[in-house]
Parts: sequence; C-alpha cells; structure tokens
Amino acid sequence: MIIGGGLGGLFTGAILAKEGLLVTVLEKNATVGGGLQSFRRFGETFDTGMHVVGGMEPGGNIRRICEYLGIADKARLRPVDADCTDELHFLEDHQCYRLAKGKENFIHSLVSYFPDEEDELRAYVRDIFAIADSIDLFNLRPSEDYMTGLPAHALEAASDFIATRIRDPRLRSILAYMNPLYGGMEGITPAYIHAIISALYIHGASRFIGGTGRFADTLADYIRAHGGSVLMGEAVETLDIEDRVVKTVTTAKGHTFTADYVVSDIHPCTLLPMMRGKGFTKAFRTRLEEIPNTYSAFSVYLKMKPETFPYINHSVYLMTRYDDVWHFGDSSKPWPMGLLMMTPPVDDQGPWARTILLTVPMTFDAVKPWEETVTGHRGADYLAWKDDCAERILRLVEQVYPHIRDGIEAVNTASPLTIRDYYGSKGGTLCGFLKDCHNPALTNIPVVTKVRNLLLTGQNINLHGFCGVPLTAINTAEAILGRNTVINHINECTKV
Repeated sequence: MIIGGGLGGLFTGAILAKEGLLVTVLEKNATVGGGLQSFRRFGETFDTGMHVVGGMEPGGNIRRICEYLGIADKARLRPVDADCTDELHFLEDHQCYRLAKGKENFIHSLVSYFPDEEDELRAYVRDIFAIADSIDLFNLRPSEDYMTGLPAHALEAASDFIATRIRDPRLRSILAYMNPLYGGMEGITPAYIHAIISALYIHGASRFIGGTGRFADTLADYIRAHGGSVLMGEAVETLDIEDRVVKTVTTAKGHTFTADYVVSDIHPCTLLPMMRGKGFTKAFRTRLEEIPNTYSAFSVYLKMKPETFPYINHSVYLMTRYDDVWHFGDSSKPWPMGLLMMTPPVDDQGPWARTILLTVPMTFDAVKPWEETVTGHRGADYLAWKDDCAERILRLVEQVYPHIRDGIEAVNTASPLTIRDYYGSKGGTLCGFLKDCHNPALTNIPVVTKVRNLLLTGQNINLHGFCGVPLTAINTAEAILGRNTVINHINECTKV
C-alpha cells in the first residue's frame, strides 16, 4: 500500500507492480501526480510546477527506468533547443547568457562571454561530471551502498566548490543559476546536489507535451494494468501501529486497508501526526521536525491571446542581481529576486505560446498571516496580496519582455499555501528537506524505518526532482525485493 500518489509513490508502485506485487495507491486529491499534477483553467491545461526534465534522452537513467517499465514511448516529450537549453537574464547589468547542450558546447557558450575562464570552466565541468559519475544509483550501477565512493569535494558546500574553481564572481553566480530547482543555499547545499542536477541538464533536457499530468496518469494506468488500484479522494488519516508494525491504514472516508508493506510518499512531518501507537522514536520524530525545508514558490499562470507571444523552446531565468542567486531562501531580502519562465508546449505546437508559467522562489514566511486558513476561504486581504505579487512579477518580466501584458488574456496564481495543501508538503517546500553539507547525517533520511513494514519514498528521501525521485523509488522497492534486484533487471532489459 502506498500513501500518496505523487511521482515517488507512482514510480515505487509501478516498479513493485512490475516485480509482481499487488499495489494499492491512496491519493487524497482528485488527481494523481503530486508535483506532476496538471489543472484546467480558462480552457487551457497548466502544470502545477515547472517541469523541464533530464535523464530522458536515449541512454538516460530515467528513460532506462521507463524502458524497463515499458512506458518510455508513452512519455510525450519535446527536447529543448540544443543551441540554447537555458537563457539567463541578469537585470543588474542587462546581460543575457545562452547556454548550449553538451559538455563542449556548454563550455564554449560560456567562454564566449568569459574568454579568460576556459581552463577554469573545463576543470569545473570535469569535476561535476566526476561527482555524478561516482554515484552508483545515479548511474544505475549495482552496489552495496548507493552513496559510497564520492570524491571528498562532493560533500563540501556547492558555493565553495564553484568558488575554488572559478575566479569571476559573475560566472560563479551563472553556474549556480539552477539553485531554484533544488533549493540551493550558499554555504549549505552540498556540491553533489549541484553536480547531479548540473550534469543532468548539460546532457540535455525535455518538456512534457500537453501537461505533466499525462505522465502521472501513465504511471497510474500501469499500476492498474498490473492488477493494482489507484484510489483518488482517499486522504489517509491514521496508521494504527502495534509492535512496530502497521496493522491498518484508515482514510477520512472511514475506509480501512491492510497490507504487508506500507510505503509513505508524503512529507515525513505530514506522516507523523497520522501514526497511532509506538512507531518512530521521540528522537527520530524530533530529528524530522528540526530538519529545515527548502523554500517554496509563488506561481503565475498566464493564458495568452492568440499569436501575441512567441513559443520559446527553452527555459528563461530572470535574476535581479548576480549575488541573489544564492539567497532565494532569505526572507529579509527584497522580493522577487528572480524567476523561472516557461512557455509549455502543446499538441501540434506552433510558433506562438498559448500559456506562460512564471515560478518565483518564495519563503513560507510570506504567507504566515493566512497559515491557518483553508483553500477558498483565505479572505479578501489574501486575494489582494496575491494580486500585488502577480503585479510585481509582471513588472520584473516586462524588463525583458516589455509588451507581454498586451497578450495576456487571463491570470491565475498560486502561493506556498497552495503547494502546502495540495502536495501535503511542510511549509510548502518545493524540494523537500534542505540538504546540509555540514550535517549530512541529519538531512539524509533512509527509506527503511523502525516500523518494520513501513518504508519511505519521495522527494524528501535521498534525491528530489524528476530524476531523483524515481531513483529513490528504486531504493525503496529494493528494500522489499532485495538490494540490486531492480537495478539488475533494468540493466538486463536496457542497453546503454
């Protein structure tokens, strides 16, 4: 039984179903997917998050998992432009940087702006790929311990890792531009997190066509096709535990379920209040509550008038200042400090964008006044605050796209409260627990627990994101099936 139908729960369920287990997924929302959920507004499909995915190119680690499941061809993806995978705008000096796909092209694209830094860039790229190549799970290699063999510098702060290799302060910030994708914080986030994400996207990235919800539905259908169930609208309320074993799981509808194994795909701090009886120790509960979470986000969803704004086949990052790249989690600084912009592709995508997604890092402190409210009943002051946030974001975007307002037909917004309530994530965190290079033992949560048949999966365990979560799902599944069982089966049926 899996509590939560997010990406982690669905991938874990699909892997276990593939290996012959009978799987039931309990999802509290009306749709599955968690961060992959899509929704309909103004006659258009919008994704709840900004999903540019890595690892899905031929030979990529996540594509190989999908090939093992037999669903690779059902993931409808559009590769981003090879000559510009990401476009960075720094408003401080109105400079634009365009980054290309592949190691050499990535280096050459940055050397064109920083001709004196070629040797340093080559050393930087060499070292991030060395870290990524050293992680067995990331490379789907059998191992006794997924994180052994890391180079010493993999556990230093990512900001220090970059600074010791790159002299130019602006280039240091440029190389950290993907911080919002993993909640990167100066002096805290480990270099291996930065290295994995950077190497993944240098290899190449893609976007889901027509919404990420399609892929979530594909995983859910896979579980059903293998005899399992995916039940929506079943919010879990209690786990009854006896002798450190989950005996029953009960939902808000009063339905009771039993299973040999229970897997939680929800934030561990959301799970704690559901547990009845002796489960986690007080020390472990305290540990979970004390781990800082990564920051949240405010999102603006725009429906555009026909043929008014071009479709852009890559992501656009807008940053106010170079130094702000490391401080998205600092609520004392002026907001917004930057944003991610995307024009999601649709079926039969033409030259014009139908929708635009703007995602802006935001701390949960910003919504503290409405923390105890519920969706649809937050009050007029909350709606006015959201309108003001959207206005400030659009003013930022206008500095790069001055005529964007002319094409806007309708606006929808979502705050950290939306993320908290729909994802079930503590503080509306986008990337789960904040990994801390100074205390890796605190922030790395194992998939196994002291409750003998209760396992953990999802973005708070090991790695997060579209790449990290499926890899963690393997880890969780192998806690039931045996170490390297799934890895060996993936390698047997896929070619690199």
